[in-house]
Amino acid sequence: MEKNYNQLIAQELGLKEIQVANTLSLLSEGATIPFIARYRKERTQSLDEVEITKIRDRNQQLAELDKRRLAILESIEEQGKLTDDLKHQIEMAESMANLEDLYLPYKPKRKTRASIAKDKGLEPLAKQLISQAYFDVEAKAETFLNDDVRSVEEALAGARDIIAEWINENTKARDQIRKQYRYHAVITSSVAKGKEEEGHKYKSYFDWEENLMKTPSHRLLAMFRGENEGFLKLKIAPDEDKSLEILDRIFLKNDSDAACQVEDAIKDAYKRLLAPSLETEFRNLAKEQADQEAIHVFAENLRQLLLASPLGQKRILAIDPGFRTGCKVVCLDNQGNLLHNETIYPHPPQKEMKQAIKKISSLVNAYNIEAIAIGNGTAGRETEKMIRNIRFDRKLVAVMVNESGASVYSASAVAREEFPEYDVTVRGAVSIGRRLMDPLAELVKIDPKSIGVGQYQHDVNQTDLQNKLTEVVESCVNSVGVELNTASKQVLSYVSGLGPALAQNIIDYRKENGLFKSRNELKKVARFGEKAFEQSAGFLRIRDAEYLLDKSAVHPESYKIVEKMAKSAGCSIDELMENEQLVEKLNLNDFVTEKVGLPTLKDIVGELAKPGRDPRQKFDFFEFAEGVNDISDLQVGMKLPGIVTNITNFGAFVDLGVHQDGLVHVSKLANQFVKDPNEIVKLNQKVEVRVMEVDVNRKRIQLSMID
Repeated sequence: MEKNYNQLIAQELGLKEIQVANTLSLLSEGATIPFIARYRKERTQSLDEVEITKIRDRNQQLAELDKRRLAILESIEEQGKLTDDLKHQIEMAESMANLEDLYLPYKPKRKTRASIAKDKGLEPLAKQLISQAYFDVEAKAETFLNDDVRSVEEALAGARDIIAEWINENTKARDQIRKQYRYHAVITSSVAKGKEEEGHKYKSYFDWEENLMKTPSHRLLAMFRGENEGFLKLKIAPDEDKSLEILDRIFLKNDSDAACQVEDAIKDAYKRLLAPSLETEFRNLAKEQADQEAIHVFAENLRQLLLASPLGQKRILAIDPGFRTGCKVVCLDNQGNLLHNETIYPHPPQKEMKQAIKKISSLVNAYNIEAIAIGNGTAGRETEKMIRNIRFDRKLVAVMVNESGASVYSASAVAREEFPEYDVTVRGAVSIGRRLMDPLAELVKIDPKSIGVGQYQHDVNQTDLQNKLTEVVESCVNSVGVELNTASKQVLSYVSGLGPALAQNIIDYRKENGLFKSRNELKKVARFGEKAFEQSAGFLRIRDAEYLLDKSAVHPESYKIVEKMAKSAGCSIDELMENEQLVEKLNLNDFVTEKVGLPTLKDIVGELAKPGRDPRQKFDFFEFAEGVNDISDLQVGMKLPGIVTNITNFGAFVDLGVHQDGLVHVSKLANQFVKDPNEIVKLNQKVEVRVMEVDVNRKRIQLSMID
């Protein structure tokens, strides 16, 4: 059964039907979301990546709903029970829950108490009882006694089991009780017996209850984790008496003896069938919603981290600090290639400070170093202090670099492939140095889940998380653009239309044929077809290309338009790109065609003014407070500079340079009410905070950004 989803999706998302239709058409043709958003603005009327993603996801949901609808119709039809009315109800069902409710009476079941009672011939008794006519219930039940039904009570109990199943399968009853769960369900958490001490970290939830739908995602995920670890017992339910009242109103007709039997069946149906079924449904729904919120937080943090300001192509000396094992030092050229590595021991127990300073000074001179990157882990602040006390013969910048995930990279297959002859410590130091040069290019080599900017990332649906994070990386890589001749296989893999196989083919081509001289040369790469070229070419740059447009984000399909622009301005393309005044004089309406409208033309003109411009912000230097190197150095009331390292729904974590991030609770981010911390702070933002509370033993620091 095929429906036109375009109109429905357009209504739900507040878009025009043509926008939805064209977007879905482009997606079905194999176009990627970054490509559609950047190069098909005329087709979508300038929808952005978020809107395109919503269209795609809703289309998939509706397709899955219809697939299930079709399976249910086929199943009921095979049973010979599909009436016109039932078929209409199934076709009109708008949610998976409604569909499953309609299917429940016809769903093939294992043996149930009701089916056993039916096998004993008690269904006619159940029908007479649910009619609630005035008759002698026990006398009627006695007529159903046989070898399988030995007593009146057994007959009535079997009939009640059948009635309970009918109540559970009644769509009106399920809908009414579902509303109770949706609006009034309470999640109750209690400590598991005998787990008080072992589960101490969940003490806040040993006696806790609140409205399910108002519970913040981080609290839900914490309770679910506590339950999974065996420390908490959770229950989700609305008020039982209220729910039973609702069912009584639906099913009870009078005060007959038969009605008393039905009332008992209602209680049993609710407690044994309806409540457990809907508790599972709303557990799953609450978990799904909490997952989506947590994934959104992680995705937003990852986006900010990937788009952090790059220092650029500088010759870097990078240090992975340590005490007992020493500080691993590497020197990198301006392309990030490893030139030299060794280990120094400036800190205890060796305390070879003089030798370390002499060695650093020597390496800075020998390799013409322009910047120093220092990992922010163990011994990071001590190493930073040493570097800042060295008097170099040139102006050097020293930057603390977040090294989260560097150890994951250094032990990965990617790192082994890049540096097969070096150990993990060298690889880790190289990663720290490259992160300073270009965070995006380096971080794409690490599984996003290992970067450490999430909220309960190990508790959420891992497939949904991976898909979302992959989309974020793709979005970031394509928004920045990729240098074709220097990009790693990992970066190239995320370029629109490529993937790992074509990325490797590009690397192989570079090795065999040297650097690419033009975008058109991509067509010579193995298995690089027209579709791959269309989807990827605009996002790939060639810094030293002879044809200037190959350095820009102008898509090759638009080169002829630029040539017409240059001809109209009476100059060459090079002159047009080097003279903003010539560009400003162009009348864009002169270049509008059936396929190319003003949105694309405005993008082209913007790119001509600043070809290949990096959209990321300029690098901003930062220094921690002097003399504050350890949590024990903190005093309540101190005002300190810090850098935001992670953002969650309940607040932001800030690095003060003491090896333990402090928390600015959402209530302490601003003087006004803050619903979303992302409205106030961004990842890597430099902030000033006040120390509110320090717990050295538990390594907890409470901070405030309110004056």
